Amino acid sequence: MRNNQPTRRQAMSWMATSAAALSIHGIARASAWAPNGVITYNIGVAPGGSVDLYARGIQKSLEALNLVGGHSVIPQNRPGAAGLLALQALQKYKGDGHQLGTFHTGSIAGQVTGVLKADIREFVPVAMMVEETTLVAVAQSSTLKGVQDLVAQLQRDPASLKIAVAPLRGLNLHLAIAKPLKLAGIDVSKLTVAPFRSSGESMAALLGGHVDVAVATGPTVVPMAQAGKIRMLVSCSASRDTGPLAEVMTWREFGIAADYVSYNGVLLAPGVDADQIRFWETALSKVAASSEWRQLVERSGNKPIFKGFSDSRRYLENEMKETQALVSSLGGVAR
Repeated sequence: MRNNQPTRRQAMSWMATSAAALSIHGIARASAWAPNGVITYNIGVAPGGSVDLYARGIQKSLEALNLVGGHSVIPQNRPGAAGLLALQALQKYKGDGHQLGTFHTGSIAGQVTGVLKADIREFVPVAMMVEETTLVAVAQSSTLKGVQDLVAQLQRDPASLKIAVAPLRGLNLHLAIAKPLKLAGIDVSKLTVAPFRSSGESMAALLGGHVDVAVATGPTVVPMAQAGKIRMLVSCSASRDTGPLAEVMTWREFGIAADYVSYNGVLLAPGVDADQIRFWETALSKVAASSEWRQLVERSGNKPIFKGFSDSRRYLENEMKETQALVSSLGGVAR
């Protein structure tokens, strides 16, 4: 596992963005920056999952609400290496506010477990937009009728079920299932974990009978459950959700305190200044307040939120520490 203590260079970077935060909140000059050309949205996953869904929802809202001065926002999927390719694309444009990226809990988990060969702290998390519910699902025809059946079978034989996650082992979806199963007394190092490029592919594999269980977030699970193709066994939320997830029990209700919440938002390139941060924080807050965006997120079974630069940076730092503790407690579940 890589050393995740901040280097002097990273500490200086955070100090600089902290100064930018003061400017954002009105202690210094007002923002004078605005896009003057095409904006590229570097999406660190393949099409078909929640990260892609929300990035494209943000892209469409930025244009539809005329928040980018009439310029286009071009989505570019750059899957591979646990999001590294998208981060490398951002890094090439240091200080350029015309480059957006995906900020997600999975990247933090990937860095801690060593799957992501980059340091997310070198980038600027400008907004958190979605609180995601992680769900465990099976095909409608599965003999696993409830979470108790899932746990009982894995207690008998941890390798007996093929469990789909995306896009790699050691990221947030893998940790979300490993955490409760570990607390249930299961040897999570023996689980049969099958990684897919996206949660869309995971769900297709579940429907095709190629895997027994799939772990994914609301946008890819809820529509298939509503169509009667799959069953949602359990949620990783701390309490019952509303809407399409109102009838889905939580791990806590089953007697296992193993909440796992993911967040989804927007990342900026290293070296952006206070004006650029302020512009995007303001624009994204307007996206978050729009009825179209809120409906998109709520339909998918997740919760629309908005947390700006300061809160997003604080979350990144805290989540890094908490994920390190979780991975250590799981005995190196990542690879």
